[in-house]
Amino acid sequence: MPRKTRGKTTATIVQAARKQRRQPTPAEKKLWAALRDRRLAGLKFRRQHPYDRFILDAFCVAHQLEVEVDGGIHADLAQAAYDVERTEFLEAHGIKVLRFSNEEVENHLGEVLQRIVEATSPHSPQPPLPSPDAKRQEREEGVQGVKGEDLPAHN
Repeated sequence: MPRKTRGKTTATIVQAARKQRRQPTPAEKKLWAALRDRRLAGLKFRRQHPYDRFILDAFCVAHQLEVEVDGGIHADLAQAAYDVERTEFLEAHGIKVLRFSNEEVENHLGEVLQRIVEATSPHSPQPPLPSPDAKRQEREEGVQGVKGEDLPAHN
């Protein structure tokens, strides 16, 4: 299944994303310096990426992961309610959201980066690939493979 990159969006959102790329906050700038050019575990991130009616601070398409950097305004009750709605929308569309405060990014960047890497790691080890002999034996026996409900869920 192809990865979602934008959802439906508008020219207004695209223009706003471009403006935000030109005017990052200090915390966004610091985080982006650590994420850009696949610097973190080879992960590819997009900065200020338009998605539907939102702009994602840092978005990893391969893992459908958004990293959000929140300033002091996010403590406001109305903003916090909006953040919950936004997160629920993105998660309903298969995007995992990690939120960090400006303070966390500016003072504990190593811990932030570690949490991002952990969020992109599989939660359980992948089963080993069957050997060519096992595949041939399955074909000979007419086995179609494991049923979907027996497989671990991937998010």
